[in-house]
Amino acid sequence: MKWEENVRRVTPYTPGEQPDKAGVIKLNTNENPYPPAPGVSEAAAAFQAGQLRLYPAFPEKTLLAKELAAHHRIGTDQIFIGVGSDDVLSMAFMTFFQSDRPVFFPDITYSFYDVWADVYRIPYSRKPLNEDFNISVKDYCQPNGGVVFPNPNAPTGILMSLDAVEEIVAANRDVVVIVDEAYIDFGGTSALPLIEKYDNLLVVQTFSKSRSMAGMRIGYAMGQPALIRYLNDVKYSVNSYTMNTAAYAFGVEAVRDQAYFEACCQKIIKTRERAESELLKRGFVFPKSFANFIFAAHKTIPAREIFERLKENDIYVRWWDKDRIGNYLRITIGTDEQMEALYRALDKICRVYSDKKNSIIT
Repeated sequence: MKWEENVRRVTPYTPGEQPDKAGVIKLNTNENPYPPAPGVSEAAAAFQAGQLRLYPAFPEKTLLAKELAAHHRIGTDQIFIGVGSDDVLSMAFMTFFQSDRPVFFPDITYSFYDVWADVYRIPYSRKPLNEDFNISVKDYCQPNGGVVFPNPNAPTGILMSLDAVEEIVAANRDVVVIVDEAYIDFGGTSALPLIEKYDNLLVVQTFSKSRSMAGMRIGYAMGQPALIRYLNDVKYSVNSYTMNTAAYAFGVEAVRDQAYFEACCQKIIKTRERAESELLKRGFVFPKSFANFIFAAHKTIPAREIFERLKENDIYVRWWDKDRIGNYLRITIGTDEQMEALYRALDKICRVYSDKKNSIIT
């Protein structure tokens, strides 16, 4: 067909599977296993549908922007709010990565980065993680058109020290450096304090993980006012009303309840630490995680086999058929009850695999 010659073609991002049957244990998309703060439910119950006849306010004019600014102790002119951190990052790619030089990001990382680069025709270069899956700072101290990386990284869960983050930012003062902190609340230290020192640093966070609101789609970026102004200029040139009124109202309550937020994060951290111990007992190896998941490989059983057997037991984890990580599973931290079900299923898989292997030998 002739018209296809003018189609922009890209390989889209592939999200974790969303099973449509009840009763499954879903440990494949890093969702929070606990509900949002109680105030979110109260706001939802009190929400008046009549408000939906009006366009929502621009993000920077909302109470949500004020709550976030107060929470992080920065100005409202230092916050950009979008429809999940994916929207925020997409706008940042479109806004700041306009150089002929390639944008740098890790080769094993959030797989949306190269999708956005391809969509926006941005040149890019994937920098290999070292053999321990760590980012090599020196790889990012070369001429480039911008830098983006998650901290902690995904899917590895490995945390880079704040000193290492600053070294990358300081080495790239002529381009924008984006630190994607989707998982920072599960044991990491945010790079946010560095935004006062570096006018080229953009820190991105989300409500989808630690605030239990993946279905509400709220993300935000923080940086010096000039960065935020440029982001808003592009955003409002593409779509001025992407955030919805309900999201603003519910998001405010999620930010206000700091005690619930901290307690929820601590529960996940505690369950993660126990999961590390339980997985070690069952023959898994993994880097230390500072996220709400563990990136694990079994010493003898192929990841694909574990993935498929778990799925037969209605337990979903994430597996990629890719170089270097093809024998790893990313396992989201669920409730204690969900994790116990995972351990039982793994015990069964290990027994079956061992019996099968022994029968082949004999």
